[in-house]
Amino acid sequence: MASLSAEPLRIANDDVDLLEHLAKSRKALMDQVSRRIIGQHDVLDGILTAILSGGHALLVGVPGLAKTLMVSTMAEALALKFSRVQFTPDLMPSDITGTEIIEEDLTTGKRAFHFVHGPIFANIVLADEINRTPPKTQAALLQAMQEHNVTAAGTTYPLPSPFFVLATQNPIEQEGTYPLPEAQLDRFMLELEVPYPSKAEEEEIVEETTGDDEHTVRTVINAEELLQMQHLVRRIPAPKPLVRAAVKLARQTRPKDADAPDFVREYVSWGAGPRASQYLVLGAKARAALDGRPMADMDDVKSVAHSVLRHRVVVNFAAEAAGRSAQDIVRQLIDQTDWAGGA
Repeated sequence: MASLSAEPLRIANDDVDLLEHLAKSRKALMDQVSRRIIGQHDVLDGILTAILSGGHALLVGVPGLAKTLMVSTMAEALALKFSRVQFTPDLMPSDITGTEIIEEDLTTGKRAFHFVHGPIFANIVLADEINRTPPKTQAALLQAMQEHNVTAAGTTYPLPSPFFVLATQNPIEQEGTYPLPEAQLDRFMLELEVPYPSKAEEEEIVEETTGDDEHTVRTVINAEELLQMQHLVRRIPAPKPLVRAAVKLARQTRPKDADAPDFVREYVSWGAGPRASQYLVLGAKARAALDGRPMADMDDVKSVAHSVLRHRVVVNFAAEAAGRSAQDIVRQLIDQTDWAGGA
């Protein structure tokens, strides 16, 4: 564990008990999800990190890696209302948020407008293949993701709590797709890469999915408990050196910053904004809470750094010419950071 300066940071006794409960619930939750999902432990940890932090996550992976099943199973184990939206080129904003219809009162004969809630009114919304719909429809999620409400015809409707958007994106099919704008990417706390399974995992997947067994999943945590755990995550102490390290790391992705290394100045057009610093600290707190630890450390920041930063760095033409991606830049920045020093 990376060292931090000794600061008198403590959490309440009640929170210690809740931390222990969270750590046990995490194991039980992973056990239940593993009944349907084989492997992908890092991705599942990332999804849980985002959920406990109250953030959203973007899952990037080729077809057939059980991204949709992963999200729906997690929602089932958390007893949360789940909604899936298949993003297509003809999808309209009202198909997501809802629309007003004229409704007639059969007793009086009077007609009035009535708002019909769209699929976004759920606890976990799966935006499947989010880059397959035009920017106009993608933008329908912006207010919901940031403010947790939807405005239609001048009326604002609150979304259920807790509320998360978990989106999927296919990295290899670019025909007929609409890349997410930076403003929308920035609203995703984490971008999680869903890799191919190992050989042993794939053999197990084939055996399990070609049989006749039905794998049921039981509820581990309900919505009320989850909200308590979200507040607990925010009460986890973050020492000053950790906050300084997170802010410095985010600022180093900005080519005009005084602390930016030479390779960032050469290859990056735009770096991460302040949300990255916030999510680095919040993600570190969530990781500590998931382990049942009462304080976040540098290793926690390092564990979420790549997922927080990779979609917030925009490389320039020089990087493309040199074959350097945003992932490469972020990975190099993380690798050369002195995590033991803390600043």
